[in-house]
Amino acid sequence: MSKRIDFQTDPSKYRHWKVEYEGPVARLIMDVDEKGGLFDGYELKLNSYDLSVDIELADVIQRMRFEHPEVGAVVMQSGKDRVFCAGANIRMLGGATHAHKVNFCKFTNETRNTYEAAGAESGQSYICAVRGSCAGGGYELALACDHIILTDDSSSAVALPEVPLLAVLPGTGGLTRVTDKRKVRRDLADVFCAMEEGVRGKKAKDWRLVDEVVPNSKFDEAVTERAKEFAERNAAGKPDNGIALTPLDRTFGEDSVTYSTVELAIERDKGVATITLSGPDGDPPASTEELVGEGASNWMLRLARELDDAILHLRLNELEVGVLVFKSQGDPQKVADFEAFMLASRDFWLAREILLYWKRVLKRVDVTSRSLVALVENGSCFAGFLAELLFAVDRSYMMDGEFEGDNRPVATITLTEGNFGPYPMANDLTRLQTRFLGEPERVDVAKARIGEALEAEDADELGLVTFAYDDIDWEDEIRIFLEERASFSPDAMTGMEANLRFAGPETMETRIFGRLTAWQNWIFQRPNAVGEKGALQRYGTGLRGEYDMKRV
Repeated sequence: MSKRIDFQTDPSKYRHWKVEYEGPVARLIMDVDEKGGLFDGYELKLNSYDLSVDIELADVIQRMRFEHPEVGAVVMQSGKDRVFCAGANIRMLGGATHAHKVNFCKFTNETRNTYEAAGAESGQSYICAVRGSCAGGGYELALACDHIILTDDSSSAVALPEVPLLAVLPGTGGLTRVTDKRKVRRDLADVFCAMEEGVRGKKAKDWRLVDEVVPNSKFDEAVTERAKEFAERNAAGKPDNGIALTPLDRTFGEDSVTYSTVELAIERDKGVATITLSGPDGDPPASTEELVGEGASNWMLRLARELDDAILHLRLNELEVGVLVFKSQGDPQKVADFEAFMLASRDFWLAREILLYWKRVLKRVDVTSRSLVALVENGSCFAGFLAELLFAVDRSYMMDGEFEGDNRPVATITLTEGNFGPYPMANDLTRLQTRFLGEPERVDVAKARIGEALEAEDADELGLVTFAYDDIDWEDEIRIFLEERASFSPDAMTGMEANLRFAGPETMETRIFGRLTAWQNWIFQRPNAVGEKGALQRYGTGLRGEYDMKRV
């Protein structure tokens, strides 16, 4: 699996999903092309999926918000007879590298989280219409929807058969959503997750696994009626149309990816990638009408899309790059002005969606399994939402004072209203609240400095950076840190960073990602699953897996 994986697509390239728009209702039809897998060696039968299917789904969901904000209800359904979705493709899982499996599960989780939140955030509720077998990752697609309707016939059922069939666990939040979201009784959940055949009909509703069970003869009518109800409930304030998400401006080099606002430079021999973000070269829109007119060229939206793509590229295509360095260059006041316009206009759909997109991008940074560091250099523009990167990374370093031969403006950090609410982490706290969990009063101290261009001494005193160094020490300190970090065991780093980044309260989202890290990094490497006689390798051969029965 060595070819470059591209996360950019558009409806003209879809092979696995079809979308039909009926005014305020959209039909999202899963019709997977068996021959359309990302890699050779398997066929995507029975609407099973690999990363290529989820890349398209993520694109659909994103376009739904920006290009079709008039939609209030989305019906997710199958385009195939007698099967909704068989889940993640077993042959793909059996042949994929461990890193690919874990990154695949992480991306699918992020995609599920995005449409799961769409109802509350964007007035786009997802209804899952289940006809036929809905198993494993297929049921996880359903679990992330707001409402699940199951047809009552002899073959339609929901199932999480990973434990008895494959010796692994549902990797896309399945167990967590069963207990935490649908609040299925623990003993019934235990029975459900040990059944290969799953649960159908009235029992599925009684056990809270679905919301409705409808006779097959009335199924289509019931789905249409429910979609209409959800669309009407979400109808208030919907615009007539959206904006086009035009293709990204990007160029791939041997050791770089260049976008219009992002520069990605890769030093493979050092295990380091540097992501440099460029501030705006103009002023924010003067009105919401102008914002719509700018469309996808708006600087804040463009930067979000390009940073998102760069992070995904590094995750899947540069596995030996263990350290990501964030830099920025530009006018911090212009960054703050752009954000201020969006925050003041957040009741307008497009401004709200851009802010929500930044919330998702920053969460994507939070859960990226690489060492993250930010360098606040002279000329940088870490203000507002870009300053959130300083509080997302594992460490941050700031230049202190003027540097010889450097005529850029002295390094500063500017806090805004945006650092105190709009971009919460998965734990439902802001990054500053998480940073100062043991000293909550320091959040208020920082808040009192909103709007100031804070130089290194003040930023250090406020606890906004890890270290500040002057001209004498800067270069050596940064070099030593990067060399040391790149020399540590990547496994130890992944475990350490995942534990340290999410202090504070548990939420369904932190549990999903925390358990993903533990489950998938451990169970997907166990011989019981992936060994020569493991369940994943023997699936479909007629032979059951042979297990080492020792509990660990």
